[in-house]
Amino acid sequence: MNDPIKPSHYFPQDDSNIHCHHAQLAQMGTDYMIGYHWGNIIKYVWRWQRKNGVEDLKKAGEHLRMLIELVKGLEEG
Repeated sequence: MNDPIKPSHYFPQDDSNIHCHHAQLAQMGTDYMIGYHWGNIIKYVWRWQRKNGVEDLKKAGEHLRMLIELVKGLEEG
C-alpha cells in the first residue's frame, strides 16, 4: 500500500535516485522550495479538521521536516 505521507510517486522510478523535491529544488531554487514547503504546512494545518485529520497533520510535519532540512543546509553553507 502506498504511504500517504511519503507517496511513492515522488520517489525515483528508475536508477536516477532523484526525488521529485530534489528536481524541484534544482529547477526552481531555494526560495521557491522554502515557499513551497511553508505553503504546504499552512495548507495541511488549515484543513486537517475538515479533510483528512491526523494524516494531514503528518503531511504538515513531513513538509516541516523538509523545510528544516533545507534551511539547516543553508545555515551550514
